Amino acid sequence: MKAAKQKKLEAAGWKASSAADFLELSEAEEMLVNMKLALATEVKTRRKQLNITQQDLAKRIGSSQSRVAKIEVADRTVSLDLLVRSLATLGASRSAIGRIVGTRKAGKMKTKTSPKKRLARQK
Repeated sequence: MKAAKQKKLEAAGWKASSAADFLELSEAEEMLVNMKLALATEVKTRRKQLNITQQDLAKRIGSSQSRVAKIEVADRTVSLDLLVRSLATLGASRSAIGRIVGTRKAGKMKTKTSPKKRLARQK
């Protein structure tokens, strides 16, 4: 969000914060969500790069096309195990998967955190 727009909204009584703050997620829960988002994004990216349909990937992992669709949007019913297995099936190495999970930016929830919250987290 642009700074001018944020100032205007805050002047009107609105507060800019993160989705994690809004959902009252613990740091561990936020980390899990971010990891799942990063892995899911990578599954979709790799599948498309390899020109594989969701149905083709489903056959390779012994699942259904609708399950692959859920994998690619990090549906809450999708386990980390299934995400990792899907990536491995698409040719990702253990170190590549580690980098995906370790890259905070890749799966970061796309919202603004208030300066107060950022300072509180840094302490």
